[in-house]
Amino acid sequence: MKKFIHDFKEFISKGNVLDLAIAVVIGNAFNAIVTSLVNDVIMPLVGIIIGGIDFTGLKITYKTSSIMVGNFIQNIINFLIIALSIFVMIQVFQKLSHKKKEEAPLPPKREEVILLEEIRDLLRSDAPSPKEGPEKPHKKK
Repeated sequence: MKKFIHDFKEFISKGNVLDLAIAVVIGNAFNAIVTSLVNDVIMPLVGIIIGGIDFTGLKITYKTSSIMVGNFIQNIINFLIIALSIFVMIQVFQKLSHKKKEEAPLPPKREEVILLEEIRDLLRSDAPSPKEGPEKPHKKK
């Protein structure tokens, strides 16, 4: 039992779990915004476009049972609209964040890096080219 509690504490204390919890809270708040967007803005526009058809009343009845096909169709339409809305918002956020990353200037090089690059360049300029081969030592006379 102690190992289970220890493993559970370790699992909970990881950053991923906290990130997930934050995402769920933000997702719930975002859900209210998206639901309002769909119910108050998009669905009335869809209703105007398709002539005010409401699928929620469409059902198939057999004896005493009713299959609410219309409600299912309406939920599929709502899902597709919500998925499209979220996709568009993500695309906009990605484009905005990508532009911010491109505009950020590169940090200046550290002094050590500049010195190392100068040494590298000097060593390259002194080294014989592959065609010349190594230098021959001078003979003493």
